[in-house]
Amino acid sequence: MLLFDLQVTPITMSPERFARINQMLDNRQTDLTVCLDKVHKTNNIAAVIRTADAVGIHQIHAVWPDIEMRVSGNTASGSQQWVNTIKHYHMDEAAAQFAQQGMQVLATNFSPSAVDFREVDYTKPTVVIMGNERDGVSEAGLAIADQQIIIPMVGMVQSLNVSVASALIMYEAQRQREQAGMYGTRTLDDAYCQTLLFEQGHPIYAKACRRKNIPYPRIDDQGQIVADDTWWQRMRAPDPNADQ
Repeated sequence: MLLFDLQVTPITMSPERFARINQMLDNRQTDLTVCLDKVHKTNNIAAVIRTADAVGIHQIHAVWPDIEMRVSGNTASGSQQWVNTIKHYHMDEAAAQFAQQGMQVLATNFSPSAVDFREVDYTKPTVVIMGNERDGVSEAGLAIADQQIIIPMVGMVQSLNVSVASALIMYEAQRQREQAGMYGTRTLDDAYCQTLLFEQGHPIYAKACRRKNIPYPRIDDQGQIVADDTWWQRMRAPDPNADQ
């Protein structure tokens, strides 16, 4: 039995949503990221993801021995669907990926060798390792760091919430990159952009494609689905996976 009948006429997402998604894609920084080192509190993870989205970071990393890492939806406010989270069991797994991308590795830490976080050049490919509030960055994280950084404080407290500290550093990176003209030029892979435009612009069709095992179509420069008659016939055909 067909649960619902999809339209067979191409639908265009609203021009406003199409423009907003494309603007986001144009500003994504693929060589700037944050690595959360055993940060356990879900509200902190979600807050970091939300800030990452706000400054144009494409994906973050999380070293998490337990793969069941969860994000607080209320705090993230949907940001997790725009920012990828790459999970690693161990820091060495993350380190190998950073090295492959040629990133400078920064780690927040109170130490004599740490420099003011604003003195670093964030226009270089960069990852910032952030530790949890109790233990800070792990020894494994410090071992792979090219430079340790610190947020100066002149009050009585000696540390900031990890999401607050992350936000300060990310916005400094954004400031430097904006001054260097690094926003506004798309660096993301076209296939990724096409997938995101389809899933976020045409979510009902995307869900049907996944359920019916139909390849995603292309999206044109107006936000419209580009597909032949065969694709649309498969789309309107009874769902073979629907409950009978």
